[in-house]
Amino acid sequence: MRAAIRLLSLGAALAAPAALAGNYEFLAAPQTDLNRVFRLDRASGEVGACQYGLKEGAAVGVTLCYPPGEGAKAGQFSEYALIASRHTGEGGVFRVDLRSGQMSICFVLNESSVVCTPPAK
Repeated sequence: MRAAIRLLSLGAALAAPAALAGNYEFLAAPQTDLNRVFRLDRASGEVGACQYGLKEGAAVGVTLCYPPGEGAKAGQFSEYALIASRHTGEGGVFRVDLRSGQMSICFVLNESSVVCTPPAK
């Protein structure tokens, strides 16, 4: 009986980090000539983005990341997701609140930060 309890405790301890993992969602921008990936914190709605960039004189490029800016910073805790349009020229993505049904459009503004429009239904 003690061995079974220890085994269950060990299983719970190993599962705890897995329960905390997976809080982020990643989605590529639908624009076909853009190598940008958006990152979403599913609980807070915070959105950032990164893309590959060339580095002059180097064989390997760099990862360029854009921090959350206006409207893209952590907000009210809910359950968020990212959705890409099917528009091949669209550089942004939709951030949706799965509980309220509100949507924002998020994109990189002036190559400096990710911004999102005010949420609307």
